[in-house]
Amino acid sequence: PMNEIRHVSRFDIATLADSLYDARLKRQQPCEPLTTRAPELTIRDAYTISEVNLKRRIQQENARLIGKKIGLTSRAVQKQLGVSEPDFGYLTSDMNVALGETVSLERLLFPKVEGETAFVLKRDLCGPGVTVADVIRATDFVLPCIEIIDSRVKDWKIKIQDTVADNASSAL
Repeated sequence: PMNEIRHVSRFDIATLADSLYDARLKRQQPCEPLTTRAPELTIRDAYTISEVNLKRRIQQENARLIGKKIGLTSRAVQKQLGVSEPDFGYLTSDMNVALGETVSLERLLFPKVEGETAFVLKRDLCGPGVTVADVIRATDFVLPCIEIIDSRVKDWKIKIQDTVADNASSAL
Protein backbone atom coordinates (compact mmCIF):
# COMPACT_ATOMS: atom_id res chain seq x y z
CA PRO A 1 0.00 0.00 0.00
CA MET A 2 1.02 3.62 -0.54
CA ASN A 3 1.07 4.47 3.18
CA GLU A 4 3.26 1.51 4.17
CA ILE A 5 6.51 2.55 5.88
CA ARG A 6 9.54 0.96 4.29
CA HIS A 7 12.78 0.53 6.13
CA VAL A 8 16.21 0.35 4.60
CA SER A 9 17.66 -3.17 4.36
CA ARG A 10 20.64 -4.31 6.44
CA PHE A 11 22.70 -4.33 3.26
CA ASP A 12 21.74 -0.72 2.55
CA ILE A 13 22.46 0.28 6.17
CA ALA A 14 25.98 -1.14 5.82
CA THR A 15 26.51 0.56 2.44
CA LEU A 16 25.29 3.93 3.71
CA ALA A 17 27.40 3.59 6.87
CA ASP A 18 30.44 2.78 4.70
CA SER A 19 29.99 5.94 2.64
CA LEU A 20 29.95 8.19 5.74
CA TYR A 21 32.84 6.32 7.36
CA ASP A 22 34.98 6.52 4.23
CA ALA A 23 34.22 10.23 3.78
CA ARG A 24 35.32 10.89 7.37
CA LEU A 25 38.52 8.86 7.06
CA LYS A 26 39.60 10.03 3.60
CA ARG A 27 38.46 13.65 4.14
CA GLN A 28 38.66 14.29 0.41
CA GLN A 29 35.34 13.27 -1.03
CA PRO A 30 32.05 13.85 0.79
CA CYS A 31 29.18 11.50 0.05
CA GLU A 32 25.85 12.29 -1.52
CA PRO A 33 23.00 12.79 0.95
CA LEU A 34 21.83 9.45 2.28
CA THR A 35 18.23 10.62 1.93
CA THR A 36 18.80 11.10 -1.80
CA ARG A 37 20.24 7.61 -2.17
CA ALA A 38 17.68 5.99 0.15
CA PRO A 39 14.55 8.20 0.33
CA GLU A 40 12.87 5.67 2.65
CA LEU A 41 15.59 6.15 5.29
CA THR A 42 13.94 6.63 8.68
CA ILE A 43 15.38 8.36 11.73
CA ARG A 44 15.58 4.95 13.38
CA ASP A 45 17.62 3.67 10.40
CA ALA A 46 19.85 6.74 10.71
CA TYR A 47 20.60 6.03 14.39
CA THR A 48 21.46 2.46 13.39
CA ILE A 49 23.96 3.81 10.85
CA SER A 50 25.46 6.07 13.52
CA GLU A 51 25.82 3.11 15.90
CA VAL A 52 27.45 0.97 13.18
CA ASN A 53 30.10 3.64 12.65
CA LEU A 54 30.60 4.18 16.38
CA LYS A 55 31.32 0.46 16.83
CA ARG A 56 33.67 0.56 13.86
CA ARG A 57 35.55 3.54 15.35
CA ILE A 58 35.95 1.76 18.67
CA GLN A 59 37.08 -1.52 17.08
CA GLN A 60 39.24 -0.23 14.23
CA GLU A 61 40.55 3.08 15.52
CA ASN A 62 40.95 2.31 19.23
CA ALA A 63 38.65 5.19 20.14
CA ARG A 64 36.73 5.12 23.41
CA LEU A 65 33.19 6.35 23.94
CA ILE A 66 33.44 9.33 26.32
CA GLY A 67 30.07 11.04 25.99
CA LYS A 68 27.16 12.15 23.87
CA LYS A 69 26.55 15.23 21.79
CA ILE A 70 23.11 16.75 21.71
CA GLY A 71 22.30 18.62 18.52
CA LEU A 72 19.43 20.56 17.04
CA THR A 73 18.66 22.21 20.37
CA SER A 74 17.75 25.55 18.80
CA ARG A 75 14.17 26.01 17.60
CA ALA A 76 15.49 27.88 14.53
CA VAL A 77 17.64 24.93 13.43
CA GLN A 78 14.81 22.49 14.21
CA LYS A 79 12.51 24.56 12.01
CA GLN A 80 15.13 24.61 9.25
CA LEU A 81 15.26 20.80 9.24
CA GLY A 82 11.54 20.34 9.86
CA VAL A 83 11.88 18.60 13.23
CA SER A 84 10.58 19.28 16.71
CA GLU A 85 13.18 17.65 18.91
CA PRO A 86 16.96 17.42 19.35
CA ASP A 87 19.10 14.60 18.01
CA PHE A 88 22.23 13.06 19.46
CA GLY A 89 25.58 11.66 18.45
CA TYR A 90 28.54 10.12 20.20
CA LEU A 91 31.71 11.74 21.51
CA THR A 92 34.82 9.58 21.28
CA SER A 93 38.28 10.04 22.74
CA ASP A 94 39.78 10.87 19.33
CA MET A 95 37.43 13.87 18.98
CA ASN A 96 38.89 15.73 21.96
CA VAL A 97 41.14 18.70 21.20
CA ALA A 98 43.29 19.90 24.07
CA LEU A 99 43.22 23.55 25.09
CA GLY A 100 45.66 25.44 22.86
CA GLU A 101 46.05 22.58 20.36
CA THR A 102 45.90 23.54 16.68
CA VAL A 103 43.36 21.80 14.45
CA SER A 104 44.41 21.22 10.86
CA LEU A 105 41.69 21.89 8.30
CA GLU A 106 42.94 18.77 6.49
CA ARG A 107 41.15 16.75 9.20
CA LEU A 108 37.76 18.13 8.11
CA LEU A 109 35.53 18.56 5.06
CA PHE A 110 33.05 21.39 5.76
CA PRO A 111 33.82 22.60 9.31
CA LYS A 112 31.79 25.09 11.29
CA VAL A 113 32.39 26.26 14.85
CA GLU A 114 29.78 26.55 17.61
CA GLY A 115 30.02 27.72 21.20
CA GLU A 116 28.62 25.02 23.49
CA THR A 117 28.17 24.02 27.10
CA ALA A 118 29.66 20.71 28.25
CA PHE A 119 28.02 18.88 31.14
CA VAL A 120 30.49 16.55 32.83
CA LEU A 121 28.46 13.90 34.61
CA LYS A 122 29.32 12.02 37.78
CA ARG A 123 26.63 9.41 37.06
CA ASP A 124 24.74 8.19 34.01
CA LEU A 125 21.35 9.53 33.03
CA CYS A 126 18.85 6.95 31.85
CA GLY A 127 15.50 7.78 30.29
CA PRO A 128 12.81 8.13 29.38
CA GLY A 129 11.46 10.64 31.85
CA VAL A 130 14.71 12.36 32.83
CA THR A 131 13.88 15.59 34.64
CA VAL A 132 15.85 18.80 35.13
CA ALA A 133 16.39 17.73 38.76
CA ASP A 134 17.84 14.40 37.54
CA VAL A 135 20.29 16.27 35.31
CA ILE A 136 21.37 18.56 38.15
CA ARG A 137 21.94 15.59 40.50
CA ALA A 138 23.94 13.72 37.85
CA THR A 139 26.13 16.73 36.89
CA ASP A 140 29.61 16.99 38.39
CA PHE A 141 30.43 20.33 36.70
CA VAL A 142 29.74 22.42 33.59
CA LEU A 143 32.33 23.85 31.19
CA PRO A 144 32.26 26.18 28.22
CA CYS A 145 33.54 24.46 25.09
CA ILE A 146 33.88 24.90 21.37
CA GLU A 147 32.41 22.30 19.07
CA ILE A 148 33.68 21.89 15.56
CA ILE A 149 30.87 20.39 13.56
CA ASP A 150 31.42 18.90 10.14
CA SER A 151 29.36 17.14 7.55
CA ARG A 152 30.53 14.17 5.57
CA VAL A 153 27.52 14.87 3.33
CA LYS A 154 28.25 16.98 0.26
CA ASP A 155 27.58 20.72 0.69
CA TRP A 156 25.67 20.27 3.98
CA LYS A 157 22.63 19.16 1.92
CA ILE A 158 21.15 17.38 4.90
CA LYS A 159 17.82 16.32 6.25
CA ILE A 160 17.38 15.09 9.82
CA GLN A 161 18.15 11.50 8.77
CA ASP A 162 21.43 12.59 7.17
CA THR A 163 22.70 14.44 10.22
CA VAL A 164 21.64 11.68 12.61
CA ALA A 165 23.41 9.05 10.51
CA ASP A 166 26.46 11.31 10.37
CA ASN A 167 26.84 11.26 14.16
CA ALA A 168 24.82 14.47 14.56
CA SER A 169 27.31 16.25 12.27
CA SER A 170 29.94 16.20 15.03
CA ALA A 171 33.65 16.27 14.40
CA LEU A 172 35.81 17.67 17.23
